[in-house]
Amino acid sequence: MTWQQSLRYPDPAIRALDPSFRRYHLPLSAVERLWTGGRWGEGPVWLGDQRVLLWSDIPNDRVLRWEEETGNVSVFRKPSNNANGHTRDRQGRVIACEHLGRRVIRHEYDGSVTVLADSFQGRRLNSPNDVVVKSDGSIWFTDPPFGIGGYYEGERHAPELPHTNVYRIDGATGAVTLVADDINHPNGLAFSPDEGILYVVESRAEPRNILAYDVDGARLRNRRTFIACAAGETPDGFRVDVDGNLWCGWGMGGPGLDGVKVFNAAGAPIGFIDLPERCANVCFGGRHRNRLFMAAAQSLYSLYVNTQGAPGG
Repeated sequence: MTWQQSLRYPDPAIRALDPSFRRYHLPLSAVERLWTGGRWGEGPVWLGDQRVLLWSDIPNDRVLRWEEETGNVSVFRKPSNNANGHTRDRQGRVIACEHLGRRVIRHEYDGSVTVLADSFQGRRLNSPNDVVVKSDGSIWFTDPPFGIGGYYEGERHAPELPHTNVYRIDGATGAVTLVADDINHPNGLAFSPDEGILYVVESRAEPRNILAYDVDGARLRNRRTFIACAAGETPDGFRVDVDGNLWCGWGMGGPGLDGVKVFNAAGAPIGFIDLPERCANVCFGGRHRNRLFMAAAQSLYSLYVNTQGAPGG
């Protein structure tokens, strides 16, 4: 692609939609393209102890590995069972959602794989999409049918469970419980910094919404629309910083609408990072968790920002 990194500071690709965004913008930083050559990038996760980033290239059935020290990209896992979302638990193990496997797995220290969830009440999961881990060790994930709708990101199957569910895996017992059944194709999700709120993208609402729920132990209550998107706007995956701002993958609206949109803790848009392609998901990484990594359609981007990702993201 013909996109080039800006040689000017401040980078014109970083736009303040509200003056409050200026505190998060480092004027001497620019959007960097770290790699290109995928088909649909998703699910980035930072491994600080190794100084590497993992992210999914779902249609190519692989998880890629970018090294901070060298910039080299290699294959971490192939086949990946069309893995999508990733995160780490509080012991540093990588948790992954698989479309083809229709399950949530954990990568153990010895390289083996543990299946955490592949069914609910005797019926197979659809295609787990995105995942987060709470400080109590519980694992929360969304389960839309995107990976079983065809043969591009998985394999076609008839859904056995509704396309409206979010689940929780108990960190101590491994029991899987239903925590929400009222979301039209739930997608990205993240906790607020104090874990008192769970945000979830409702990806087939017209227009799309980002919902908020109060977290009451192992349950959710008080569903509400946190962000009502304009027609054509498409939030996907997102992460939250220490101030409670949501950094959301955004796109499929054309030039000026593809990238990352930033909302404050009140749900007001405050900033935008323009990319030449749709951004599916993000995570914070680097030594101080102040580098935003952006998994876009065909490429991986990054930007240093003046905040840090909330723990657990």
